[in-house]
Amino acid sequence: MILDLRTIYVVSAMTLLVLGGVHLATYGTGRFGRWPGWWGASYLVLGLGTLCVSLRGVIPYGVSIQAGNVLTIAGYLLTFFSVRVFAGRPAPGHVCGLVLACASLPVLLLPSGDMSVSTRLFYVSAICCLCDLAVLRESFGIHRRERLFSAGLMAWLYLPTTAIFLVRTLMAATGEISGPDPYGATMVHNWMASTAVVFVALRSMVIVLMAAERSHNQLTEVAHRDPLTQALNRGGLTQSFAALGTQPVSLLVFDVDHFKELNDTHGHAAGDAILQLFARVAGMELRTGDLLARQGGDEFVAVLRDTSRGNALLVAERIRLAFRDAVREMPALQTFPTLSIGVSVRQSGDVDLEMLLHKADEALYYSKRKGRDRVEACAEGEQAA
Repeated sequence: MILDLRTIYVVSAMTLLVLGGVHLATYGTGRFGRWPGWWGASYLVLGLGTLCVSLRGVIPYGVSIQAGNVLTIAGYLLTFFSVRVFAGRPAPGHVCGLVLACASLPVLLLPSGDMSVSTRLFYVSAICCLCDLAVLRESFGIHRRERLFSAGLMAWLYLPTTAIFLVRTLMAATGEISGPDPYGATMVHNWMASTAVVFVALRSMVIVLMAAERSHNQLTEVAHRDPLTQALNRGGLTQSFAALGTQPVSLLVFDVDHFKELNDTHGHAAGDAILQLFARVAGMELRTGDLLARQGGDEFVAVLRDTSRGNALLVAERIRLAFRDAVREMPALQTFPTLSIGVSVRQSGDVDLEMLLHKADEALYYSKRKGRDRVEACAEGEQAA
């Protein structure tokens, strides 16, 4: 036989133990949160379980078969929980322990002997298949929520192993893998086991890529956000606006009336609170996909996708009134700031952000000249085309 299944199991065990140690060392740096600890623990436990199973017939039955299979199940469950932790989803220790106990009990209750080999292989393979399927689903969810390319790659890497365990489950159910010597299994079983080693190593590298990609995205997000209000900054607005292409948009420019007097009277802390309040109020009135940015000082910009002039005026008016009502609920203010708002619209064509800002600024200044606390739009004939 070209491939010896026991040797493949030993190689798999050594690979898992080394990778588990690397991930635990990464966790020890304290720079990546809890997930490397979970991932490292899963690999170490799975490696120990695989090593015990590989020594079937060499060490006592209770260690090689019962303990080995329990550790294997525990390792796969920990892999699933580690991906949940990476995704920011809860994985309480008591829940993990209860799931592990329930999944391991049938293995411990199965009688020893050749007749139970197929049943045990069927059960453990089915559990591993379900765990891999759950990790695949979780990885795809991370890819969808965070737009991580590496998470999509992780999902694809779990697809073949899910299929491998499914085939292994079916082979055990039909008796193709059975006693007295499961290591004398078919060549197909041997090739599946050796292929699984490759995917184990690849998945260990991809989880690191996922962490690196997430860190890059988070740093980019921080660089494009105003730290006080969490609205986009100028750089973030420019990049996000460019991503909208040439679709019709409406642009709103907001200015907090008498903001300097507010700071002089109540202090900069009160001014900061007003800016944060505006960002919250405006964010509740905008749709997903619309943009909100702080241009500097007390000036903000909102970009509304596929919104007509009339609807943009309605949105601006809703924000103005909502801000006014929210400010009046703030304690210890002697004066209540209001909003002056200017609106410009791009119906079609390749009109850049600067032109829209210029038109909206003109409307904003007109609003201030007419007494503030109002919404004005540039004239119909002056809309950016």
